[in-house]
Amino acid sequence: MAAIDGATRGSRYADQRHYVVPANLADLRGPAGGQVTLDRSLDWSGDSTYDLDDPGDLQLMYQTVLNQAATTEDLSRWINADTLRRVWPVLWLPARLRALWQARFTELTAPPQALAS
Repeated sequence: MAAIDGATRGSRYADQRHYVVPANLADLRGPAGGQVTLDRSLDWSGDSTYDLDDPGDLQLMYQTVLNQAATTEDLSRWINADTLRRVWPVLWLPARLRALWQARFTELTAPPQALAS
């Protein structure tokens, strides 16, 4: 079956990119505030320190970790389940990554106002 751009389905990097999804959101026990410095394996930008009390830094750090995590341990160390539920609607993520997480955790598909309560 051909995709819209003429490439066969699954031949694009976006279709084959591996994303890590934990078995349970309760396993995500990362920090909920303060400053963190991500490991080089997750953020090699040269500025890998984030202030989780700053909404912009928090969003950027979560996007980075969700995109770059190679293991569930990466996710458990850096992502906090309650914070993830709160910021999920505003995270800029690849469609396939978002779909994988929402398929496993249906509560992430709730409208933002429902997540705020």
